[in-house]
Amino acid sequence: MTIKCKVKSIEPLASNTYQILLHPETPVNFKAGQYLMVEMGESDKRPFSIASSPCRHEGEVELHIGAAEHNAYAIEVVDAMKRALETNGDINIDAPHGDAWIREDSQRPMLLIAGGTGFSYVRSILDHCISQSIIQPIYLYWGGRDEKQLYAKEELVAIASQHAHIQFIPVIEQADGNWSGKQGNVLQAVSDDFESLENFDIYIAGRFEMAGAARDQFTQNKQVTPEHMYSDAFAFI
Repeated sequence: MTIKCKVKSIEPLASNTYQILLHPETPVNFKAGQYLMVEMGESDKRPFSIASSPCRHEGEVELHIGAAEHNAYAIEVVDAMKRALETNGDINIDAPHGDAWIREDSQRPMLLIAGGTGFSYVRSILDHCISQSIIQPIYLYWGGRDEKQLYAKEELVAIASQHAHIQFIPVIEQADGNWSGKQGNVLQAVSDDFESLENFDIYIAGRFEMAGAARDQFTQNKQVTPEHMYSDAFAFI
C-alpha cells in the first residue's frame, strides 16, 4: 500500500547515520519488526526497517538509515528525504512488508541480534515488548565497528537497568583503552555466552552475510531449529 508522507525531521545519530521521522498522510498499520519501502521511482523501491513500535509511534514512522560514502543506495534516499524536508515535499512509502515480526504468542526467551543500523529492527521489537509488558527473558546483542556506531548505547543500558528480564550486550570491533565490554564479532560473542540456543526465538538484522552466518552457525552448533529464527534476509539468501 502506497502512503504519502511528510518528512518531519532528520537528525544525525552517528557518523553517516540518520534518524528520520516521517508523518504519513494515513496511518501505517504494521507489526514490530516489519519494514517499509521508500519509493524512489516506479520500479525502484528500497527497504528500511521501521524503528518505531506499532503501539507507541503516535502517528509517526521512525527510520535509522546508515548512509556511508560507499553506499549510494542509502545516500540517495537520505538526499531525497532532505530535499522533501527543505521544500515541504512528499515522500512515498509502501508499507508494511516483512515476515520477521515478533511472535507475541510465543513464551520462549528472545535473542535479538543487530549489526549496525540493523538495530532499528530490534529496537521496534524491544520497545513493543516493553510497552506490552512481555516479561520473558530478552537478550539484545548489538555489534558495531566502534563505540560511536552504537548510538543508542546509553538508552539501552538504562532500559536494561530498569527491567530485570532485559540484558543488553554491546560488541565492537575496534576498541580503545576505555572500552570494558565485549570486543570482536557479535555472533562469536553470542556463541561464547550460550552453550545452547535451542529454547530461544532469535531475531536478526544486519548485513545479509551476517544473517546467513548466524543461521549456519546456530543451527549447526547451538541446537537451533530454523523455524525459530527470524530475519527478512532469509527471504533473499
